[in-house]
Amino acid sequence: MPPSSQHSPGLAGNESHPSNTASDIACDIFCEVIDNFGDIGVCWRLARQLKAEHGWQVRLFVDDLKAFHALCPAVDAALARQEAEGVIIEHWHAPTHAGDTLQIADVVIEAFGCELPAIYVTAMARRERKPVWLNLEYLSAEDWVADFHLRPSPHPRYAINKTFFFPGLGAGTGGVLKERALDTARETFQREAWWQERVGTAAPESATTVISLFAYENPAIDLLLEQWRDSAAPVVLLVPEGRISGAVARFFGLRGFAAGSKAQSGSITAYALGFVEQPLFDALLWASDINFVRGEDSFVRAQWAQKPFVWHIYPQADDAHLPKLDAALAHYANGLPDGARTSLERFWHAWNGVGTPDWSDFWGYREVLEQRAADWAQELARIGDLAGNLAEYAKSQLK
Repeated sequence: MPPSSQHSPGLAGNESHPSNTASDIACDIFCEVIDNFGDIGVCWRLARQLKAEHGWQVRLFVDDLKAFHALCPAVDAALARQEAEGVIIEHWHAPTHAGDTLQIADVVIEAFGCELPAIYVTAMARRERKPVWLNLEYLSAEDWVADFHLRPSPHPRYAINKTFFFPGLGAGTGGVLKERALDTARETFQREAWWQERVGTAAPESATTVISLFAYENPAIDLLLEQWRDSAAPVVLLVPEGRISGAVARFFGLRGFAAGSKAQSGSITAYALGFVEQPLFDALLWASDINFVRGEDSFVRAQWAQKPFVWHIYPQADDAHLPKLDAALAHYANGLPDGARTSLERFWHAWNGVGTPDWSDFWGYREVLEQRAADWAQELARIGDLAGNLAEYAKSQLK
C-alpha cells in the first residue's frame, strides 16, 4: 500500500543536509496496526519522543486511524493528513493518482516488519543522499538479539541497506522507550488526587493490595479472582475496559463490566475504568501495588513504574512465546533469592498458561519483589532509551 504522497513541504527530506542539526533531520515511520494497540502504541511513543526530545521532523504513516484514535483522541480517523503533538500523521493508503511525487525523509523506520511500499523504496534508492533505513523489530529479551542488532541487510535490487534495530533488555541492544521526564513525573505523582479523579473514591488504606489488570483473555483469571476473594487481606482491582473485562463480569455475575462499574465479593472490590489513553497509563501503574500487563508497550511501562508486575506475553502457536517469556524472566529475576525467583517464575508461567497461579505464595515475597522492581529499573536505564539510541545511530550514519 503506497502512502499518500501529498506531504507538507516543510516536512519533506531535502537532498542535502550539510549541518545535520536535529531540526534538519526528517523521519518517516511506517506502522501497520496488527495487534490491537501494541504496534501503534510503540510507534506513537517513538514518534512523539523523536519530535519532542530530539527535534526531528516526524511523519507517522498508519493504516488504521480508528485504533490510533483510541490511544490518542486528538487523532481524527476521517482525516487523511493531520498533526498531533507536533507529529504529522498520514493515513497509509494508495495515492490518488499515478503522478504523485514522493518526498523521502532522511531516516525511514519500517516498524515491526511491515513492508514499505515499493514506490517508496524505489524513491529512496534514487535519492542522491540515501536515507538511513531502519527495520524496528519487536522487543525481545533473548540473547541472540544483541548479535543481530544493527546488522545490515542489502536490498536485492537497489544499492541501499536496511539496518535491523532491536529493542532489548540487555547490553548491546537498542534498549526500550523511556521519556526523559518520566522519573520526575513518577516521583511527583499525587496518588490520593488520582484516586479521587479516576476512581471517585479515596485511595485504599496501606493494608489493601491494589492490583491493575490489563490482559488478554486468560483462563487463569477465574482461579485468581477466587483467591483474591478469599484473601485474608483486602484486594482492590482496577480493570481498564478491554479483553479481560468479560471474564471479570462473569465472576461477579454481571452482564458486563463497563467503565464506572463496581463489584464486590469477599475480600475483593473491583472498579472498571475507561480505556486508558497512553499519557494516563503510567499513572494507573503508579497508583497500584502490582500491575498485570500485556504485550509490549505496557510491559515496558511496567518496568519503569518500579512496581512488581506480571507479564501476559502475546501468545503464539506451538508455545513459541514461552522461550521469550523465560528470556525476560532471566533478566528481571536475576539476583532474586531462590525462593522468590522460583515463585515469580512459577506465577508468570501460570499466568501464561503453564501451571496454576498461587497468589498467596507469590505475594508472600512482596517486599523482595518491590526492591527488585526498583533495582531492575536502574539496571535497564543503563542501556539507554530506545529513541535516544536510535537517534544517535541515525545521526552517525548521516555524517
